[in-house]
Amino acid sequence: MMTHDFLLEIGLEEIPAHVVTPSINQLVERTTAFLTEQRMTFTEITPFSTPRRLAVLVSGLADQQPDIDEEVKGPAKKIAQDDDGQWTKAAQGFVRGQGATTDDITFKSIKGEDYVFVTKHESGAPVAEVLAGMKDVITAMTFPTMMKWGHSHKFQYVRPIRWLVALLDEQVLPFDLLNLTTGRTTQGHRFLGHEVELTQATDYENALADVFVIADAAKRKQQIREQIQQLAMTHEWTVAVDENLLEEVNNLVEWPTAFAGQFAEKYLTIPDEVLITSMRDHQRFFHVQSQSGQLLPNFVSVRNGNTNYLDNVIAGNEKVLTARLEDAMFFYQEDQKHEIDFYVQKLAGVSFHDKIGSMTEHMKRVGIMAQLIGRRVGLTETELADLQRASDIYKFDLVTGMVGEFAELQGVMGEKYALLFGERPAVAQAIREHYEPVSAEGQLPQSNVGAVLAIADKFDSIMTFFAAQMIPNGSNDPYALRRQAFGIVRILHDRGWHVPLVKMSREFEAALTQQHAQLSPELMANLADGRTKIQQFMQDRVRQWFSNRNIRHDIVEAATNADTSDVETMMDDAAVLLNHLQDGDFKDVVEALNRVTRLAQSVIKQTDFPVDPSLFENDAEQHLYDAVNDISGHFDQQSREDNYQSLAQLRPLINAYFEATMVMVDDAAVRQNRLNQLARLTKLTLQLGDLNQLVVK
Repeated sequence: MMTHDFLLEIGLEEIPAHVVTPSINQLVERTTAFLTEQRMTFTEITPFSTPRRLAVLVSGLADQQPDIDEEVKGPAKKIAQDDDGQWTKAAQGFVRGQGATTDDITFKSIKGEDYVFVTKHESGAPVAEVLAGMKDVITAMTFPTMMKWGHSHKFQYVRPIRWLVALLDEQVLPFDLLNLTTGRTTQGHRFLGHEVELTQATDYENALADVFVIADAAKRKQQIREQIQQLAMTHEWTVAVDENLLEEVNNLVEWPTAFAGQFAEKYLTIPDEVLITSMRDHQRFFHVQSQSGQLLPNFVSVRNGNTNYLDNVIAGNEKVLTARLEDAMFFYQEDQKHEIDFYVQKLAGVSFHDKIGSMTEHMKRVGIMAQLIGRRVGLTETELADLQRASDIYKFDLVTGMVGEFAELQGVMGEKYALLFGERPAVAQAIREHYEPVSAEGQLPQSNVGAVLAIADKFDSIMTFFAAQMIPNGSNDPYALRRQAFGIVRILHDRGWHVPLVKMSREFEAALTQQHAQLSPELMANLADGRTKIQQFMQDRVRQWFSNRNIRHDIVEAATNADTSDVETMMDDAAVLLNHLQDGDFKDVVEALNRVTRLAQSVIKQTDFPVDPSLFENDAEQHLYDAVNDISGHFDQQSREDNYQSLAQLRPLINAYFEATMVMVDDAAVRQNRLNQLARLTKLTLQLGDLNQLVVK
């Protein structure tokens, strides 16, 4: 059977670098989905992308769709035929709509009733006819930012579309989009190349290479990598290629040429982080180190072009970088003319949020919380003193000139300046670490002081923004509260700390009031009202942590619905349940405990569950009562594994109890006494998790 190659290219004005890769991935996904939906078989889709084009080459396309025979159900026989066996209008209309006649009707019985069926034959459309629908693939694409151009239409796209190529083998596949018609003409490099007419679809990559465009992003990236390493070898440098920067640079060029530049050695007195940030984030340069790892006054960059006039390009880049470093040098020197207290006092005029208060007030709340958390997790007196000092000053670098110019360096410059101003290393380290993790899987604080400060800072943000009714909704999370909550989850688990933050929020609120650091009366009232929402919010982040590790959904739900706000306890519960999942008696244990829990639902919300043994009517009640009393005495002090074992050992007593005891008896006092007895056991079970969520077979 004949196969075909199909090329689609969307020519655009320069796309933002961070959008290129997601856009070509989307085009591949949409093309794949379209062809699958159209029943068109193919062997491969090859993506091509540059700042000016998104393209796919589909190889091994079938000549046409396969024919299909589809059995279509019609009306019931009693409706399709009258009493004389003649076809009714309902039957005739049905077959006419399917392109058939009444001679094609067959009957099939469904649940005891006969229905009319016809077999509908649909011939497969030729590949050219099917591919005309690729226009809809183009127009259906979505982007984080969209542009409208011209006055004659309302169409929006990531950037204006300037040309379209659609080739099926050697033939143009014609369709129109706005004022453009597909053709076989593509564009070379904006400055080095020219228009190219493609003879056939498979000529695409080689034809563009002749006009200074490397269309394959993977090959272009590899070429950049090799050019950088060649420069490093020539100069005996070490250039650690930042993969995120490489991805961005790759999506800025069509014909890459790497080059080396330099800057004055005097700027090496500035902290390395400032120099690297200036080069990487502002100029998209790769920094250079000696073989021993020392930063050198050199950089590597990539131009979008060849080696012509490369000296001018190098000089221009050096000039721009020098201006940036001169600013950095100025701010670095000026910032050191004041003590830390000068900057801390300025924070009183910096808003944490206009509905919540100033940065100074935020820091005071965090300091109070941090001490409570620090004592709970067992920090030493020295660590607590360092924690107090860090919480008093940890945001000071926000009002320095350097962070004002290089916002990416908040925390980093706080550590640098704190050391210069004579602070203890542990305090300086905590100032940097309190921002961590800065991404979902980013680095965690390495010190106890930094970890506690990070937790307190993040939890204060969650508490106060919830109190101000600024709660994340759907995809809307402008203050990154989900990321901060997930960071708390990761830190607590990394440290193995048992800190029930939501439960402790009452302690936080009392301490805030006592130390005159409370919020407005309205927000303080909302803090208490928001505990349940915060508990659910934190549970969702624990679910996210489990989901990232492909833990069974029912285990996750059981553990996260445990009667605790302690993140680490939820994780311990999940580990215990997973550990016993394959036990021969696991199903029996869970079913026995769940039977107790279901009966106790009507009373479980009571604050107290008094049980009067004098109302017992059989030995099974007494035996279960004694066993629950025994494990209750040490349940809170033992491990979650021991808790499971204690509960599992109750199974025969529970079974004996239900064999001998009717709970829902007419005598109200006896009934309530039995429900209270079951509720006491249920409270213990819920500490391990909501076992009703488990799927046991």
